[in-house]
Amino acid sequence: MAYRKANILIVDDDYDMLELVERHLQKNNFYCYKATSVKEGIGILKSNEIDLLITDLQMPEINGMELIKYVDEHFPEVPKLVITGYPSVDGALSAMKSGALDYLVKPFTAEELIKSVEKSMPLEKQHYKSIQASGEGIYAGIIGRSEKINQLIDIIERVKNNRATVLIEGESGTGKELVARAIHYKGSFAANPFIAVNCGAIPKDLLESELFGYKKGAFTGAVENRDGFFQAAAGGTIFLDEIGTAPLNVQIRLLRVLQEKEVRKVGEQRAKKIEIRIIAATNSNLKEMIKNESFREDLYYRLNVVNITTPPLRDRKDDIPQLSQHFLKKYGREYGKPQIRISDKAMEILIRYNWPGNVRELENALQRAIIMSDSEIEIANLPEYLKYPDPQISSELQSLEAMEKAHIKRVLASVQNNKTKAAEILQIDRKTLRNKLK
Repeated sequence: MAYRKANILIVDDDYDMLELVERHLQKNNFYCYKATSVKEGIGILKSNEIDLLITDLQMPEINGMELIKYVDEHFPEVPKLVITGYPSVDGALSAMKSGALDYLVKPFTAEELIKSVEKSMPLEKQHYKSIQASGEGIYAGIIGRSEKINQLIDIIERVKNNRATVLIEGESGTGKELVARAIHYKGSFAANPFIAVNCGAIPKDLLESELFGYKKGAFTGAVENRDGFFQAAAGGTIFLDEIGTAPLNVQIRLLRVLQEKEVRKVGEQRAKKIEIRIIAATNSNLKEMIKNESFREDLYYRLNVVNITTPPLRDRKDDIPQLSQHFLKKYGREYGKPQIRISDKAMEILIRYNWPGNVRELENALQRAIIMSDSEIEIANLPEYLKYPDPQISSELQSLEAMEKAHIKRVLASVQNNKTKAAEILQIDRKTLRNKLK
């Protein structure tokens, strides 16, 4: 499902007025449903997701005031805007008391209508409109207009306002933390803490105390009581990146948090209840880890209530031009080249390449290209590895060993020879990578 516009229902027995209001709203990129009676309007409300009701007051049979009362009782989440050609103080007060957020008198200008709509529309629904109208294709830092990105945003919209546990899977460099932050900051708990923890970056013997905190004297060096990341994130969201690296003792504790909604510090006997949303992420194959008994199956199913897979860049190549322009603006300003451009032929190279390091690799490549160019990035300014044909599309058949060697070289070049990042992308450990390099 594509990321949708805000839906507005207009109810008025005057068809010309319906057409006029619809025209003004469509120009501002809203989607409109129209009804010429209260009964027809109620039918639309029952079968569609409506973000705002605009209704006339004076209508035959059932008037707009009755519709406002009905919506307030049966669809309390839908805001209401009243328009009328018969202004009166009593009418305005009655409409407002019944739940209408604004009152607009006919005739009105397009500017007055849009101002009232935006006043009545919740902020997040206004953001729906502004994103679509601007054509920027940017949602909470997630850049792109491709179908894959629209599907991703649709899932975020569905989960953002509840505390359901989310497991984000995807290759390195596909923006898993960006998705986690979007879920938190676009949702109902955005004012509460968001704590990101890279489980793979914390030594395994320290991860338990860092996550759950500890009591004074619990172990050597515990000279005071200390809260952990879970306590710091109470009321909000904790993001557990690289969850597959968590040792089994920590997995057992995480299972307890998910089952009982409580956290116990290391060295403490009593657990404390906690309200928190857990989002975990991994680029590992957790099902394979379950078979190898290095990841608990019961924890996997507790984490995997809502599953999100971040698409690799090779599956959304339509987004490469927009992502590239974003990085050109970002690093062009940083390196004193705000007008930097990229040639069509250089862009063709970027689109042709399969990006094993995903968006992170694209960012690194363009950062280097900006440094190496003057006013326009040409093919000569791109990293050499981008210009090589991919092994899988080469006309010359190669051995498996040669293909592996070429692929490892490309990945290393894409991350400026950072072996830790290369190992993550290749999904092997550093020791294996070192052996292959030898």
